[in-house]
Amino acid sequence: MVSAAPDLALLAGRLTGELHTGRTMRALYATDASEYQEMPRAVALPRTETDVRELVRFAHEHRLGLIPRGAGTSLAGQVVGSGIVVDLGRHLNRILAFDAATRRVRVQPGVVRNELNLFLSPHGVFFTPETSTANRAMIGGMVGNNSCGANSIVYGTTREHLVSARGFLSDGSEVTFGPLTPAEFAAKCAGPDTLETRIYRTVRDLLGDPAHRQLIRDHYPKPTVTRRNTGYALDRLMDCGVFDPASPTPFNLCRLLAGSEGTLFLGVEFELNVEPLPPPGALMCAHFATIADALQATLIAMRHRPHGCELIDRHILECTKANLEQARNRFFVQGDPGAVLVIELRRDTRPAIETELSALEAELRAAGLGYAFPVLWGDDCNRVWDLRRAGQGLMNNVVGDAKPREIVEDTAVAVEDLPAYIAEFDALMRGKYGLSCVYYAHAGAGELHTRPLFNLKTPAGLKLFRAIATDVAALVKKYRGSLSGEHGDGRLRGEFIRFMVGDACYALMRRVKETFDPHGIFNPGKIIDTPPMDTSLRHGPDQPTPDYQTIFDFSATQGVLRAAEACTGVGECRKTALMGGTMCPSYMATRNEADTTRARANLLRQVLTHPRDVANPWDSPEVAGVMDLCLSCKGCKSECPSNVDVTRLKAEWQQHYHDTHGAPLRSRLVAGFARSMRLAALAPAVYNWLITAPDVSRWIKDFAGFARGRSLPPLHTTTLRAWFAKRAAVGGELARSTGSGPRACRGARATPAALTNSAPRRVHLFCDEFTDYNDTAIGIKAVELLTRLGYEVIIPEHVESGRAQLSKGLVRDAQALAIHNVELLQEVITADAPLIGIEPSAILGFRDEYPDLVPAKLKPAARALAKNALLIDEFIAREAAAGRIRSDQFRPAARTIKLHGHCHQKALSSLGPTMHMLSLPAGHQVTAIPSGCCGMAGSFGYEAEHFALSQQIGELVLFPAVRAADPDTLIAAPGTSCRHQIKDGTGRTALHPIEILHAALL
Repeated sequence: MVSAAPDLALLAGRLTGELHTGRTMRALYATDASEYQEMPRAVALPRTETDVRELVRFAHEHRLGLIPRGAGTSLAGQVVGSGIVVDLGRHLNRILAFDAATRRVRVQPGVVRNELNLFLSPHGVFFTPETSTANRAMIGGMVGNNSCGANSIVYGTTREHLVSARGFLSDGSEVTFGPLTPAEFAAKCAGPDTLETRIYRTVRDLLGDPAHRQLIRDHYPKPTVTRRNTGYALDRLMDCGVFDPASPTPFNLCRLLAGSEGTLFLGVEFELNVEPLPPPGALMCAHFATIADALQATLIAMRHRPHGCELIDRHILECTKANLEQARNRFFVQGDPGAVLVIELRRDTRPAIETELSALEAELRAAGLGYAFPVLWGDDCNRVWDLRRAGQGLMNNVVGDAKPREIVEDTAVAVEDLPAYIAEFDALMRGKYGLSCVYYAHAGAGELHTRPLFNLKTPAGLKLFRAIATDVAALVKKYRGSLSGEHGDGRLRGEFIRFMVGDACYALMRRVKETFDPHGIFNPGKIIDTPPMDTSLRHGPDQPTPDYQTIFDFSATQGVLRAAEACTGVGECRKTALMGGTMCPSYMATRNEADTTRARANLLRQVLTHPRDVANPWDSPEVAGVMDLCLSCKGCKSECPSNVDVTRLKAEWQQHYHDTHGAPLRSRLVAGFARSMRLAALAPAVYNWLITAPDVSRWIKDFAGFARGRSLPPLHTTTLRAWFAKRAAVGGELARSTGSGPRACRGARATPAALTNSAPRRVHLFCDEFTDYNDTAIGIKAVELLTRLGYEVIIPEHVESGRAQLSKGLVRDAQALAIHNVELLQEVITADAPLIGIEPSAILGFRDEYPDLVPAKLKPAARALAKNALLIDEFIAREAAAGRIRSDQFRPAARTIKLHGHCHQKALSSLGPTMHMLSLPAGHQVTAIPSGCCGMAGSFGYEAEHFALSQQIGELVLFPAVRAADPDTLIAAPGTSCRHQIKDGTGRTALHPIEILHAALL
């Protein structure tokens, strides 16, 4: 297939885009979201259509494979191969034109489905196919896979909405495929002898033969199977007016291209049909004891013309409990159902929906199916769909090497056959193989994603991989279903196509491939001549899973390598700022695959699995490259469906890297922040002059490696600890010392709120290093606020949080601080006297990292401490909910507040308590800015080489939102780095929420 050593440097010189031949980029593009891994020869990021043509011509000349790729979320290995991976999403991502009259939109292949719909929504229309990956799935990939989704029972698949496609054939010639009348089709066949003409003639010869059409009818999936990606869709092409005069459907080769997995044609522009936005809807989340009951209920539900009918099984629901994001979305679950059927009804009016839902519930109850039928409206529906879409990633949360495997996860049958098919499928898995299985997804369309759990890293597991695929293929064929309903054939199912349709139909498919692509350059090894499905796997029985000594305790994932392996490649980290969320801020700015959470976990997995330096497997310049732009925002810990915590993986990797190379000066300076500030606090005025005097400040920044354009945080005239001790002495209150450390005291005076209680409730304030030295005024207001609300405030003895050390990979230093803090606080902090913190990144370390940093003997104490370590926002909101803090303790005032949340707070807690707290004074109107990371991320935004990216991240959402706010609007931000970033980036002063609440006190 591949000629001798093509000159890739020559190709690179022809492109305006990039051609990467280095190991790092090739390794990142060696996988998708499947079980497969194969190192490509190069990765191309074409910038223009001319680049695409040059790639095709070069591949044609050198017989070199081209693997087209969008978001890389394919589940069957469609974008894995040894040729040149062509990332069409990096630059070719524009919406080209929209015609409201014809409801047509023209787009490049890299346009993201949900971003397209943001553009279309003001026009009252949308592109209908809705994959679970729709917030990052690209139109090119959706065409390649013929994607559909939860609403396919109404809107069908991408094939039904692809009007025309323009791109390049395998000889480099440009072509446009679209609808043709019989006369136009005849003219195409009569054209000059070009590749395009030969394609039309071949299709005419194949499908013009009545015997061939009958062969296809007899051996392809039966027509009532609405989801079908079995090889090339000749069955969908032969039912047009050219071959069936009674059919009103025009001939359109786009029907063949959709689902062809990039094996026939390389598209650069797609014209899509769009539909009017649907009417409002509601969800019935019907609960069942068993999957069998839910499938029987599906047949009843379908009689009520639902817009969607999706199944979520017990395994998925169990996995949601351990996922920080999805645990919030399982609010609708009652009891412990074996399955939940999510039935979406849309009608023109709410009463019409209610009537239909009542009828549906009555019919289900009469059939003895289901035990709970909660109905949800509005935003609650979105939360349920978010949980459902997360299913694929959630399943990988199973601890250990036995995972729900992608073997037969995409089989589809006619919906009326689904109960019987799944019963046989389940009997096969349990009876022959002794395996349990995960079931979820598109019950109403006759397709459940079915994933048996087993260990693919063992010889027995590898044998199971093929055996299960073979047996299930036979079962699907028995029901005349499709081995792939929507995820495609790819490397996983391609070798079974011949078995599914028979030799004669497969021969027809081969003629299609050979005509379109005689030299096999387009995505070779897919659909036709696919390699064995049990080769080129990420994991094999000959690959050990080494154990590594780590500072963090990774026992919850059975080691650090398995923590990295938890990344399945589903690509949730590729969503952009338009889609919301925090993960991953650097990718949102750069759109480079190397800057995704997936890239970092993926490369670390590969390096630790096959270390080049056995003496120090962590010593990898490739990992250093992809970790460089990780902001340690923690977004991945909650937003990644598989809970891949790259912040922790990065810190662990950095520590081992430092062990070989030594920690850089800047890292030591940042980690020594508290020590430096302690010394500077002896003469704060001198320090503040040094960091603001232009010449001196410039020298300091250059020495530290900080950006000249970044301001440095000044010191307060005193420290919070000093103010606190002095306040106690001046106020004449009892001062007390907890051991030999800093002094602690009660509030200076009692307030009316305090006098209503028999004794003030005690709280322990964590005097973090940022509040102590730089944000002292905020700390003072926090103490005053709590005291006037009736709480006894104590600053217990403790040391710094360790956040700065963790951010620079000095994990052993952070571990020492964690141990010391747990030892100091374990006997002090209780549920009735919690530890509360002002700076989110500092206090949340007690909940996140501390339990996995301390030795075994301190783990129970660390876990108990974690339960009682609260953001001050959480504490006040909790007390307000209990009635111990009231709105009438604050002055009513009309205030508009825009809140930017700290990344760690959004990942590990919630903005809910902050919004509730800020809403306590009557008249305060609070809305959250839909921003992700501010871009500062501790020291990241100070660093010279990261400053521009830091500002770019801020400009995604946060800076424009702040600039657009009315001057009287208050900007709130709990994080010290966030407030600093807002000040430097917009000139506006953001307030800690405590400052706003303090100002509202009576």
